[in-house]
Amino acid sequence: MNQTSRCRLLCFSLFSALTLFATPLTLAQWTVPTAEELSMTSQSEVPGAPAVYLFREETTEDKLHMFSTYVRLKVLTERGKEYANVELNYTHDSEGSSIVIDNIEGRTIHPDGSIIPFTGKPYDKLVQKTQGVRVMSKVFTLPDVEVGSIIEYRYKLRLDDNWFMAPQWFIQSSLYTRKAHYTWRPTDQQLISDEDGAPSTSISWTKILPAGAQLKQTQLPATGLSNGQYIFDLDVHDVPPAPEEDYMPPISSFTYRVLFYYAAYRSPDDFWKNAGKHWAKLQDKFIGPGPAVAAAVRDLVLPTDSQDQKLRKIYAAVMRLENTNYTREHSAAEEKSQGLKEVRNTDDIWTRKRGNNDQITALFVAMARAAGMKAYLGVVTNRDHSLFYRAYLSMSQLNDDIAIVNVDGKDEFFDPGSRYCPYQHLDWKHSQTTGLRQGDGGSGSLETPSEPYTYSKILRVADLTMDEHGEVSGIVKMTYVGSPALYWRQRSLIGDDESLKRELRTLVESLMPAGADVKVTSIDKLEDYDQPLFVNFQFKGAIGSATGKRLLVPADLFEANTKPTFPHEKRDIPVYFSYGLMNQDAVRIKFPPNFTVESLPTSDKMSFQKFAVYSLNSESTPNSFTIRRDYFLGEIYYKTEEYPELRGFYSKMENKDQETVVLTTAANKPTPTGN
Repeated sequence: MNQTSRCRLLCFSLFSALTLFATPLTLAQWTVPTAEELSMTSQSEVPGAPAVYLFREETTEDKLHMFSTYVRLKVLTERGKEYANVELNYTHDSEGSSIVIDNIEGRTIHPDGSIIPFTGKPYDKLVQKTQGVRVMSKVFTLPDVEVGSIIEYRYKLRLDDNWFMAPQWFIQSSLYTRKAHYTWRPTDQQLISDEDGAPSTSISWTKILPAGAQLKQTQLPATGLSNGQYIFDLDVHDVPPAPEEDYMPPISSFTYRVLFYYAAYRSPDDFWKNAGKHWAKLQDKFIGPGPAVAAAVRDLVLPTDSQDQKLRKIYAAVMRLENTNYTREHSAAEEKSQGLKEVRNTDDIWTRKRGNNDQITALFVAMARAAGMKAYLGVVTNRDHSLFYRAYLSMSQLNDDIAIVNVDGKDEFFDPGSRYCPYQHLDWKHSQTTGLRQGDGGSGSLETPSEPYTYSKILRVADLTMDEHGEVSGIVKMTYVGSPALYWRQRSLIGDDESLKRELRTLVESLMPAGADVKVTSIDKLEDYDQPLFVNFQFKGAIGSATGKRLLVPADLFEANTKPTFPHEKRDIPVYFSYGLMNQDAVRIKFPPNFTVESLPTSDKMSFQKFAVYSLNSESTPNSFTIRRDYFLGEIYYKTEEYPELRGFYSKMENKDQETVVLTTAANKPTPTGN
């Protein structure tokens, strides 16, 4: 390989790039703080902020294969002291790339100007380990940080000499930034992309910048046979923190940023077509199917089975495998001791009876193909983390695999890599999202379908009996279907049975009136992914408040502690729910003879356009009352101009939820006795 023309381009995941937030060149001197910086106690633009960045700088030197970073931060509150604990993420992978973080220096400056240098030794911590990749963190803590301190640190991140990485400047963070400076001096060598093996011919970028900020590109004069050095610079100031509101899209995809890349193509269409073709070819090589998969399928299915019957058997078989995303990664040494070689294809996954989420998805596709069906892999953006941005020419946006199988002439979508995901459904993170898919002619764009709101359900039932003192006891039943069931099933894979029960109990306690005694009595169908998940509780406690001879009881106990969903009158970010769903409650309370129902909430029904419906119905008998509440959410995305009406709907619904049942108590009369 020609060293000047065939150097490899290191393409990092978005996660890795996010760790490279802000900062420097080699700095001979620290910055001398101003009197204003030393004495400041707040930033007027962000009242109550825990800290602000006084200055952030990042410099990338391709010729040195080095990123230099420098941070100056002012601590404004007790919570801001947490920023003294610094974790710098980096990765190692099986392809031989090596990243080193060194030259770490730091100091703390007190408001009186006294300086405490960092003299500790950073340590390495394992953050995450997946197939072939270890995410590590260099950890250190700056000394003697107090409210009012300025903390400074700088470090260098170095790549191997045969690797390059275009910088990604994430300008907007969780903190207000007074000033920041970014510089990149790119290489003039021709590079080979890891994404599709194509030689890069130019530099391109995608940018989202604050008003007035400009990316500057300059070129130094040529010297001899060398073209003049290109330099990219960006200066920004007074950058507000990234928006943070409940129920918002993964806005981190669209905060202020500049994303550079070495471009082999001149247009998004060319890039996605060629990168997709390269990706599809690599996946087919891994998928096969090979002889082990083919033999397994012959044992699983019958020639007389329909396509759906074959696929259900195959799906059940891969669901029984160990998914290492939810258990643990097995080391190379451990697998070698078991006589297992490196994973090269789906035969290896079947032989091991374990694999990560993407490997299990590929195995499902291989087995469907071995059963004589047209099956393809798709790769999508996980919309829990980000949204697809077509103008950003990087496969790193596409991070999760799904399966597409043609069943009786129709493409159906499957998510076997999401443990316990029901057959012929997608984890909500993979629905209504974008990506690439394999096809008979290579690859193409992919839009995954949405799930109807009727797919995801939460049914909450309380059947309770009240004693003469107003305390109730009885059973509470929770039924989860679709996405809510998938959440709890996957949660069960993390930790033990007791921790799962504790979390379920805590959930019910957070919903119900304070002071109740809640115990989990059973969890049924936990591993039966195509069935509803049932959780039963024993409940005991006081649920009402007494005022004289009246007892005020929350109408829907499951909404007793509900806080306003949208407390703010104005909103700048669209509303974005994870998925549509049905939420249905039924509460029945039987009371003793010394109670009578004085009043019940009136039955009511309301809706928001055609997207959300709410109803509450009440009824009573001489010794009980029953409340039924239904809430259906059909759409997940709402524009900012729809927010006032949406907020009004939720406000009315939540006010209705807070209405009470009024019970009247009477002194017990002695029972007459006969002669």
